[in-house]
Amino acid sequence: MAPQRVLVTGAAGFIGNAFLRRLLAERPGVAAMTFDALTYAGHEENLADLPGAERHQFVRGDVAVAADVERALAGFQPDAVVHFAAETHVDRSILQPEPFLRTNILGTQVLLDACREAGIRLVCISTDEVYGSLAAPRRAAPDHPLAPSNVYAATKAAGDLLAQAAFRTHGQDVLVTRSTNNYGPRQMPEKLIPLMILRAHAGESLPVYGHGLQERDWLHVDDHSDGILAALERGQAGATYHFGGGQGRTNLAMVEALLAACGRDGARIEHVRDRPGHDQRYALDDGATREELGWTPVKALEEGLAETIAWYLGHADWCRAVAGDDLRAFLEANYGDR
Repeated sequence: MAPQRVLVTGAAGFIGNAFLRRLLAERPGVAAMTFDALTYAGHEENLADLPGAERHQFVRGDVAVAADVERALAGFQPDAVVHFAAETHVDRSILQPEPFLRTNILGTQVLLDACREAGIRLVCISTDEVYGSLAAPRRAAPDHPLAPSNVYAATKAAGDLLAQAAFRTHGQDVLVTRSTNNYGPRQMPEKLIPLMILRAHAGESLPVYGHGLQERDWLHVDDHSDGILAALERGQAGATYHFGGGQGRTNLAMVEALLAACGRDGARIEHVRDRPGHDQRYALDDGATREELGWTPVKALEEGLAETIAWYLGHADWCRAVAGDDLRAFLEANYGDR
């Protein structure tokens, strides 16, 4: 039976917010709660145009604080929790690991304990980065060995293992999903695509790490959200599901495509010092997921990029609102002209 009340952690952020919107649009009988700490990556602006209290509520709280989680569960009494809340930016994890350890590991364990006590399903959202770099043409299946290369990926892998341990130890109703790189509206401007769109539009240089030949597979956030919804409603406890876009590009090719779509000169690309431990290639084998859940992505990359560019250029107020002092300082220190 599909859940009728869903608590979504991190739904004031990028992917969590896209999923929340998809859930409310596709399941008109469902009520949802956003549970979010509103760090630099979570913003109430992302919740402002959602339905009213009968269908959506917001509670500010920290997934790593058991009292916050228990209070939200007791007040809302959800049938399921979808867990997006995470520290996600690799560069930040290299500079300051501790928030990643706290949110991605401790926060996941707190949610596991609370959901097990409440007897409700927990869906943990993870990443292809837990597998580390794969040589072409290999693709990681869900049973591929984990080999994270940075603190972000290592903490996400740890959270995934805690979820698997809870299933094996307690028979808990928990499952894990992993996806390739997402793009679309409301992604924080520290990430590749929105950063390049905004810098290109402003006529600024576009910093590309190293040679720029690192390959990523791109998945529109709405396609990813549809996959998570399918896993929530039809996924098996203890399973791991993969969602890939099947649209691999090098970082350099992606930046060149964005420049062309924005009508800017490719000479503005600036190769900068590479990130330590930068993985060369991520790729997921999602064949089993497509077969079991009946899911497939539908958004072509060129179409999705055009829509994404139009969204950012048409939402200057949103861009200014989310670029608080913390993000401005981080972007200036790490992505300023070099």
